[in-house]
Amino acid sequence: MSLSQELYEKEIKANLSKKFGYKNVMQVPRLRKIVLNMGVGEAVNDSKVVEVAREQLSLIAGQRAVVTRAKKSEASFKIRGGMPIGCKVTLRGRHMYEFIDRLVNVAMPRIRDFRGISPKSFDGRGGYALGIREHIVFPEINYDKVDTVRGFDIIIDTNAPNAAEAKALLEGFNFPFRK
Repeated sequence: MSLSQELYEKEIKANLSKKFGYKNVMQVPRLRKIVLNMGVGEAVNDSKVVEVAREQLSLIAGQRAVVTRAKKSEASFKIRGGMPIGCKVTLRGRHMYEFIDRLVNVAMPRIRDFRGISPKSFDGRGGYALGIREHIVFPEINYDKVDTVRGFDIIIDTNAPNAAEAKALLEGFNFPFRK
């Protein structure tokens, strides 16, 4: 069991139950999944770029990423339907908690000029999204082998009914929200 999972089971559940007055243990918000998504715009000219991005996202996530393809053609972007344009990974269970550990304790402190993450990125139904501008903040990525610094999106899905409860859950995992 990872540190974040132990933290959730032992402390966060109890704190949330006390704070929001849940009558049932199943009402306590929990993490459902984390989706990592990397769009690769350069793939229009060179399709091998997507493969490199997929390998790097797989290293960060700890499980294999899948290539995403364009659903329809868009002439202004020179994209044809079915063309590879990015990659994504969905993390659940143990991998999800291990990624939360690495994100909060290792990657976020390594971000340049980091002042915290925005508390306004909640969708109102328990979801939270944030973007990482440089994927090299993760220790799994060998800086010497990186050809281009890429960014990616992190979407955290919880079963919290509203943004306040989702924020309290993520604060329990020590997410550094701006004041």
